[in-house]
Amino acid sequence: MKYDLTVTLDLPHDDAVAAVRTALKDQGFGVLTEIDVRATLREKLGAEMEPYVILGACNPPLAQRALDVDRTIGLLLPCNVVVRADAGHTVVQALAPDVMTEMTGQEGLGPVAEEAGVRLRAALDALTARVTAAG
Repeated sequence: MKYDLTVTLDLPHDDAVAAVRTALKDQGFGVLTEIDVRATLREKLGAEMEPYVILGACNPPLAQRALDVDRTIGLLLPCNVVVRADAGHTVVQALAPDVMTEMTGQEGLGPVAEEAGVRLRAALDALTARVTAAG
């Protein structure tokens, strides 16, 4: 099962994180959390890895609709968006919202997942369009 929506950007990691925040905001998502995985692993384990940030994004109207269908769906909220360095590029990955429907079997989540997917894909498309226009 494919569970991600992915784009690759020719942007430095920090610039990509800022661009992702803007693209998400333009689609009605706020970023509730930001986890710097690289810094956490360095601090807690002394391990080194490429820049890797997880943004916890939330679109409140969509979250409410999903929670109205299934209160347990909160386990899958907020939508995680990963921004990570990879071979001189930055990869941006979002959890495919249809995973909510597939995992739970709750058909009522289908319209919410569909709208969230449209919005996330629009955010990712805007990122690639912005980078292409700037390049």
